[in-house]
Amino acid sequence: MIRLLAVVAILVFACLPQASANEAEGRHGMVATVQPIATDQALTVLREGGNAVDAAVSAALMLGVVDGHNSGIGGGCFILIRQPDGKILAIDGRETAPLSAQRDMYVSDGKAIAELSRTGPLAIAVPGALAAYQQALGKAGTRKLAELLEPAAKVAEAGYPIDRVMARNIATTADDLAKFPATSRIFLKPDGQPYQQGDILVQKDLARSYRAIAREGVGWFYQGCYAQLVSSWMAKNGGILKSRDFRCYRATQRKPIRSTYRGYEIIGFPPPSSGGIHVAQILNILEQFDLRKLYKEDRAEFTNIIANAMKLAFADRAHWLGDTDFVDVPRGLISQEYARQLAGKIDPKSATNVDKYGTPEDWETNLFDRHTTHIATADAQGYWVGITATINTSFGSKVVVPCTGILLNNEMDDFSSQPGAPNAFGLVGSENNSIAPGKQPLSSMSPTIVLKDGKPILTLGAAGGPKIITQVVLGIIRVIDLEWSVEKAVGEGRWHHQWLPNRLFVEGNFEESILDALRGQGHVGQRLERGGVMQAIYRSPNGIFYGVSDPRVPGKAAGL
Repeated sequence: MIRLLAVVAILVFACLPQASANEAEGRHGMVATVQPIATDQALTVLREGGNAVDAAVSAALMLGVVDGHNSGIGGGCFILIRQPDGKILAIDGRETAPLSAQRDMYVSDGKAIAELSRTGPLAIAVPGALAAYQQALGKAGTRKLAELLEPAAKVAEAGYPIDRVMARNIATTADDLAKFPATSRIFLKPDGQPYQQGDILVQKDLARSYRAIAREGVGWFYQGCYAQLVSSWMAKNGGILKSRDFRCYRATQRKPIRSTYRGYEIIGFPPPSSGGIHVAQILNILEQFDLRKLYKEDRAEFTNIIANAMKLAFADRAHWLGDTDFVDVPRGLISQEYARQLAGKIDPKSATNVDKYGTPEDWETNLFDRHTTHIATADAQGYWVGITATINTSFGSKVVVPCTGILLNNEMDDFSSQPGAPNAFGLVGSENNSIAPGKQPLSSMSPTIVLKDGKPILTLGAAGGPKIITQVVLGIIRVIDLEWSVEKAVGEGRWHHQWLPNRLFVEGNFEESILDALRGQGHVGQRLERGGVMQAIYRSPNGIFYGVSDPRVPGKAAGL
């Protein structure tokens, strides 16, 4: 693994340069998040003797205040923890469908009505983030939830200056925010205009909710006052979420996905995340190719091979993936033999035609056990943490139940409301991801930890819907195959293919000559403003942590 000085020997990447990523160094601990206030709070927890688990949960709670359009306790999360003794905890705080949910609840006259699963009361699944944070602290933290809630409550009560990302998202969703009075009162001015960058956003109801949880425990949320308030509001506004849904919710400990890539061990999250499976699957396919050599010799061929591997994996995702408590997901998706079969379908010099999903060996019997933000933390004790948290699309369902200040998710849109009908991210799914009471929708969240000789060297994860998976893959390739610094790996331009729609998405600064070559190979290219947002931490052989916050948003990495 080579660091920054050696990177200058590597030829220029196929994309024009990105803005420099925010990189920090530290020997005793590291934090990277999308918002400086959250990073600073997590660093304070580390400085005061907390471990990386405490710091990560503290950051997540603060992000629910200062980055609430992306995540919060009204949503869900996946938490991946590597403990000093080498044990891995995978805590599933994914939302679940209400017990009154029905398979065709969004279908009318034979057609799915997308708006019902994206905005308003029917879009909301049972939140799981708070239960997962409590479980993470109980199993591996040293701080109480109550003491980590109070700093976030103070910021919510006093207010904070809105950054450019939140200001943009308020402006683009203002019409939907205005549909719900309690939401409008928080994020829109009295005259209905959106708050602007630099305006002070005060959230006193959210502060009161945080303090109620600190005082009464998570029971206030799942068995007490909050569950009752939500149930009452839903009954009056056409929703189906009830207090019993909250009472029945449990965060679950899962068995992590373990795979290898060029001598490194890759630890990912299992279903209902598709991330762990498909990060492993794509890397298994790509291990059949000499990417370092291809990168030096032919950038278009290098990009084409990776895009085709993405396409093959997303075709499998659309058919096979779902909540393993309800459907069968074959382990063969991450087998090396199946990867070799898929790699054999790739023509290095043309776009691979993928008509349908593949079929791994023993698919009937060898099965897995039954808009977003990422937080990365690590400490010198040996705790490494990745939390990917979300309320789905920007501002989730747009619903805040009066007097609570808590934005609720729209994760019901991550189900296949109708097989073959695309969701907000253009993803299609099969019957495996259909709606059922108590079922968890499929997710692309991909918190990942990379080990070398049993020791953690890298943790990374991202936001961006299905682009999360491909960002993590590119990050790992860039660090392992190309030997880039983690700063360069996060900062450089990205590309993404998700099978359907059949397009190669590239960031806006992707080099036109390379894109022309890829079009000549049969790809349909489409430019994106940005290909997601990633946070990462790398530890060098001499023990120094390097934390990186993605330059695409005003985040921050900081170390001790």
